Amino acid sequence: MAGSDTASETASPHAVSAPDTVKILIAGGFGVGKTTLVGSVSEIVPLRTEEPLTMASLGVDDLEGIEEKRATTVALDFGRITISQDLVLYLFGTPGQQRFWFMWNDLAVGALGAVVLVDVRRPESSFAAIDFFERRRIPFVVGVNGFYGEHPYPAEDIRDALALPEGVPVLLCDARERESCRDVLIALIDQLIAEVAQAGGKSARLARPGR
Repeated sequence: MAGSDTASETASPHAVSAPDTVKILIAGGFGVGKTTLVGSVSEIVPLRTEEPLTMASLGVDDLEGIEEKRATTVALDFGRITISQDLVLYLFGTPGQQRFWFMWNDLAVGALGAVVLVDVRRPESSFAAIDFFERRRIPFVVGVNGFYGEHPYPAEDIRDALALPEGVPVLLCDARERESCRDVLIALIDQLIAEVAQAGGKSARLARPGR
């Protein structure tokens, strides 16, 4: 049709295509910093589903080492970060308490990768998240969250303590700092690209992000 031809001819040859979007999970044990990470790195006001801890949680939730914690995520955290003009990450923070783990399966649908946060004071609190992604063969990286800015152990010692294979990146980070969190996410994208390349495939949804 003439109208269609005209519209086609006047369309800008330099039209910018929409960026690819990738779903990423932010997981780990209770109180390891998942909500903090999503809030630190998100370019939008994050969606949070935090509720105050009450007396009903006594004897149910393990607060050892995080006695100062006053709230907990009961469903998910959600944020967004633009890595490059071609790539946007949608971040879904999972609830850390064992009584909410049943939600992980639903949150994992469509996820291409994950960040597992680890509190070096309580590494065992993130074992379940690591097992979850290993069983489902969802690629992940480990971010060792330095509470109070401290990292008393090198990354390789953390790898050994968590019995992680060499192929899983382990990075020291601070969930309060945007650039530190962004570096962890870029390491995950690098990991995803490497796995796609190793499999001999190509992914239109992933492109090496600019730093």
